Amino acid sequence: MYQSAKSQSTLAYIRETAKKFLDRETAGGILLIIATIVALILGNSEWSGMYHHYLKDEILIELSEHFSFGLTIEEWINDGLMAIFFLVAGLELKREILVGELSSFKKASSPLLAALGGMIVPALIFASLNSGTDYIKGWGVPMATDIAYSLGIIGLLGKKIPSQLKIFLVALAIADDLGAILVIALFYSNEISWFFLSGGLGIFILLLVLNKVGIKNLLWYIIGGILLWYFFLNSGVHPTIAGVLFAITIPVKPKLDSKYLKERTTHNLAQMEETNFKTKNPLQDMKQRKILKAIKIDTENSRPPLLKLENALIDFNAFFIIPIFAIANAGVKLDVSFFEVVSSSLGLGIIIGLAVGKVAGISLFTWLGQKAGVSAIHSSLKWKHIIGVGMIAGIGFTMSLFITNLAFSSPDMVKVSKISILIASFIAGLIGVLILLLTSQTKENNKNAKILEKTGKGGNMS
Repeated sequence: MYQSAKSQSTLAYIRETAKKFLDRETAGGILLIIATIVALILGNSEWSGMYHHYLKDEILIELSEHFSFGLTIEEWINDGLMAIFFLVAGLELKREILVGELSSFKKASSPLLAALGGMIVPALIFASLNSGTDYIKGWGVPMATDIAYSLGIIGLLGKKIPSQLKIFLVALAIADDLGAILVIALFYSNEISWFFLSGGLGIFILLLVLNKVGIKNLLWYIIGGILLWYFFLNSGVHPTIAGVLFAITIPVKPKLDSKYLKERTTHNLAQMEETNFKTKNPLQDMKQRKILKAIKIDTENSRPPLLKLENALIDFNAFFIIPIFAIANAGVKLDVSFFEVVSSSLGLGIIIGLAVGKVAGISLFTWLGQKAGVSAIHSSLKWKHIIGVGMIAGIGFTMSLFITNLAFSSPDMVKVSKISILIASFIAGLIGVLILLLTSQTKENNKNAKILEKTGKGGNMS
């Protein structure tokens, strides 16, 4: 009975983590919209020069006279903070694979196929328009879905959409993040330093060994994670990949399993019975305080380290890292006309890829999965919902901007790419919201019509 209660408690903690993820990502998406507006104002105001100048300022870390390294503020954000962003994405992905929407083939097949289609079709559209040009390096730009933005938009619709649609979008976006991570690792890395890469892989293996031998203290993993990031920073492989590898090493099993927690709790409660708890409270009784502290420590040790780290970072990720990234990267100067953007194969490839390719790929691959009998959408979802969420998945903001910085070195290409991402994300988000609102309105009208029909029949019968 106790074991069952403990299992339910653990599952409740996991569900709470998932719910917090949804709530925070929704609020974070709204904050991201505000950060984007702030960045665009700064980038197109009289403070534009100061804004870009400060991003290029270097912050130097000196640990000793023999060891120091420095990065610009922009690099600290894109290479440092974004490594934490990818760490959180890796933790979320690991959780979803273990107990969430990707934990079984039946659950995962539909959003995984949707994510695959949402990556392949935009990339093919971009490649077909830019084959043989210098722009072809940006084929990965329209592949990405911005989980914070898309969930922020979905969150604004509230109960007008089925809750299963949010779950579908979360699973799709997390799978999409995995695809983006693989694309960055395989295609957007620089010249490899085998010394630093070997060192980084050695640290990764050491962290896996710590996990295997049962080390649960997160401090050791954090120290190893920082070293892992430093080695990847100098390896030529983008340092954000270190965040994902770090997430893989974090233990899932808690320090104290259910059996020992039961024994220790029983012992502590028996000791509490021996105290004079009926007349004295813990403030007056030192022994009670010690017992309660032991129970608190045991309860904390029964939490899976993976969830503890995810819960510790998820607010920082949603409310600091992502908005700061937007402020640093979205402040593009809007001195290129819309006609100039769409007349360029680069701009057209990104806009069509995100605003058309995403919804086409997601809808097509979801349909193919159903026809092949390998996947199915939830009974509460209609095809209009899939099309609507497919459009919203065309908001590629954070990851698309990130890949832009890796794909292009030319300031003009970066500018056109970023403006195209903003245009495509606006179009995709707006049309997606309209489709979902119209779907919701149609459903409400049908419901009201049925009520009126029943009321009418009832009146005739009387």
